[in-house]
Amino acid sequence: MTPSTMGFREPLKNLLQRLPAPAFWLGVWQLSAFLVDQRLEGRGNELLLPYPATVLASLTSLAGEAVFWESVAASLLRVLAGLAAGYCLGAALAALTCWSAWCDRLLSPAIRVVRAAPVASFILLVLLWTGRDTVPAVIAALMVLPVVWDSLSQGIRAADPKLLELGRAYRFSRGKLLTLLYLPSLRPYLLSALTTGTGLAWKSGVAAEVLCLPLPALGTQIYQTKYYLEIPDLFAWTAVTVALSLILERLLRCGARRWARGWPA
Repeated sequence: MTPSTMGFREPLKNLLQRLPAPAFWLGVWQLSAFLVDQRLEGRGNELLLPYPATVLASLTSLAGEAVFWESVAASLLRVLAGLAAGYCLGAALAALTCWSAWCDRLLSPAIRVVRAAPVASFILLVLLWTGRDTVPAVIAALMVLPVVWDSLSQGIRAADPKLLELGRAYRFSRGKLLTLLYLPSLRPYLLSALTTGTGLAWKSGVAAEVLCLPLPALGTQIYQTKYYLEIPDLFAWTAVTVALSLILERLLRCGARRWARGWPA
């Protein structure tokens, strides 16, 4: 067997191992849609649960319209802006609360309130204070911030105190302490916060779009299809939102892992 053949067979093997689960759930969807359709005498496909083929046809039709790509791009930019802001603020607050016990006593309760409060309440409040185009990014940042703060705080406290003491004894600069001692300890916590934060940013950002209806936006399209009972289109827009969340999470995790390879183990 040649090396090129072995290189081709490995991705094929991985693909075949991953196919059964999606195929099973597509089968469950198809069967459920058929049963609903039969129960409602031919109206189930339009009103409650469309067939996978119907959703695919709707998605193909939507992809040919300019508003589809405008909505995808606008929502993606809002979520990325919120994710970046939430990650930076969360990291800064984690460093601040771990550095100063006074800051920890002052700021920790407020961050925990943000984490515990209902997303809808924040959406409505932020909508009163800012424009509707800004709300999704602000809400995404607020939902990501506590997750990043909690995860990175644990990572900072998990740094080996003996290594830190040794670094101070050798008079390491703050930059060296960060890159040589803190970042290796933070690596798994950073990846965990990135994975969880990406999903939260998408959920909260699109939920904010559904309530404040900016244009263009995925959330606005989801609301309009629900309002006019265009159920196949509703499934199609939802599928796009889920797919974008998974793709973005995958890309960010791969990028973070490659970046982390440059840190000392």
